[in-house]
Amino acid sequence: MENSETIDIKSIQEFLIEKGINPSFQRLKIYEYLKKADFHPTVDNIYNELIKIIPTISKTTIYNTLKLFVEKGIAQTLTIDENEVRYDCNTEPHAHFKCIKCGRVYDVMLSNVDFNYDYVDGHKVLDCHIYLRGVCKNCLNKG
Repeated sequence: MENSETIDIKSIQEFLIEKGINPSFQRLKIYEYLKKADFHPTVDNIYNELIKIIPTISKTTIYNTLKLFVEKGIAQTLTIDENEVRYDCNTEPHAHFKCIKCGRVYDVMLSNVDFNYDYVDGHKVLDCHIYLRGVCKNCLNKG
């Protein structure tokens, strides 16, 4: 995991209960991983990390848990590439940038973009995603 931020499992448990989610050990660890992993992990990323501490966890459990998190509004799916789904527990309005060299996905704030539309040209907006692709600053600095 990239982010060394300390996350209190008790606060995650209280958060899940507040959102109407039974805080099983697997759900707590999946959400904790999402909070710590600032690279927007795939199911495989989550599985490969959590199998080390929960040998009985399955990809099905991870898929079902992430689906529940999305339904409850505490995570979102990112489909920047058609063959890859990533997950983000930052549900505040923001855009995503994917580096075409290293594959990392970054949160980016676009100050001139309004993500909070109710209607656009008479269409009811339920969700807004902005995906950008290019070369990240880390790869640019490597030359």
